[in-house]
Amino acid sequence: MMDQAKRERLENKDWKIGTVEDFLELTPEESAFVEIKLALSNNLKERRQKLMTQSELAARISSSQPRIAKAENGDASVSIELLIRAILATGATPQDIGQVIAGVK
Repeated sequence: MMDQAKRERLENKDWKIGTVEDFLELTPEESAFVEIKLALSNNLKERRQKLMTQSELAARISSSQPRIAKAENGDASVSIELLIRAILATGATPQDIGQVIAGVK
């Protein structure tokens, strides 16, 4: 969070203060979708780092190492399907994936 004095200085200079959702004009559904994808990406990275390299995971799901890197870094071009397939390839269960999604605020 921004401290109040800084906020006031910026607003006095006609800066607009808001959220990413405001700036990008996201609907609540779009915002939730982005948060879910980011949570899945973070979970994939955490799980994969404990078990294997990006190249090993890519081979398991017939993908490429750069694609796995993009998936782990929340790249918008990565589908939820790829995220889920990759997470499942790390040994996760559908219930594990459900818990990740349920943990999104």
